[in-house]
Amino acid sequence: MLWTKKDLLGLEYLTQSEIELILDTAESFKEVSTREIKKVPALRGKTAVNLFYEPSTRTRVSFEVAAKRLSADVINIATETSSVRKGETLIDTGKNIQALKADIIIIRHNCSGAANMLARALDISVVNAGDGWHEHPTQALLDIFTLREKLGKIKGLNVAIVGDIAHSRVARSNIWGLIKLGANVTLCAPEMLLPVGIELTGAKTSSNIDEVLKKADAVNVLRMQFERDTGAAFPEQLDYFKKFGITEERLSKAKKDIVVMHPGPINRGIEMSSAVADGANSVILEQVTNGIAVRMAVLFLVSQARDGKK
Repeated sequence: MLWTKKDLLGLEYLTQSEIELILDTAESFKEVSTREIKKVPALRGKTAVNLFYEPSTRTRVSFEVAAKRLSADVINIATETSSVRKGETLIDTGKNIQALKADIIIIRHNCSGAANMLARALDISVVNAGDGWHEHPTQALLDIFTLREKLGKIKGLNVAIVGDIAHSRVARSNIWGLIKLGANVTLCAPEMLLPVGIELTGAKTSSNIDEVLKKADAVNVLRMQFERDTGAAFPEQLDYFKKFGITEERLSKAKKDIVVMHPGPINRGIEMSSAVADGANSVILEQVTNGIAVRMAVLFLVSQARDGKK
């Protein structure tokens, strides 16, 4: 199929075929990272701008590496030292970047819907690198890509997503993507961290981690976002680890080849033990590597779609 969207805003807005096209394109780009010269000219002459309103290491660097491997020029804007500090609005910032003849804006923002709002206001491509509690589409795509690579398929897999579901844009994007590709998704967390109505997405919910792990082909462990606990509603950290932490003992009762994932950063001793994070079932560093290929695919596809509409 032909990619037609100038933006990537969330997996909720994509079809199964569109998600599969991104994954297949990423598979072809992954080989680039194994070459002695890790670069192709696919985006030569293009400029990508990382516009991050929140802290980031993996996502920002991954997008920068991906763009450079496609031969694009990359500009990183630190909003704490930009005109944002003087009161410039998001739309005005975006329009000024567009006026500088950039081709793609990669945006991370603490407000849900910020990427969608920016995309509607601009002619250039916008890629959502995480907006509030809404979506983080490229993280979910690299998670799904890694699962497909390790297990050979997505359809029919039992995937558990464990942790802070309520505040997780990663969880939401994974739910949309996995279910559209035919996986069975179970969300496991303390009841206070399971959003009301989340079952409407097609995912199941549970607070019994041991039962969920027994049936799971893969478990994606989310970071506990304690910085968002303004109302003291979160469980105590050590109590959470005791009841929901992924440990060697818990994994010993799961399928032998269960795939253990984490989008990072990991809070060791809270979400999982170091033995699990560094163990044979963990694909956490493979996720990081695969993120480059997935983001190369996304940047390439949105750029091609925009060029085709000129």
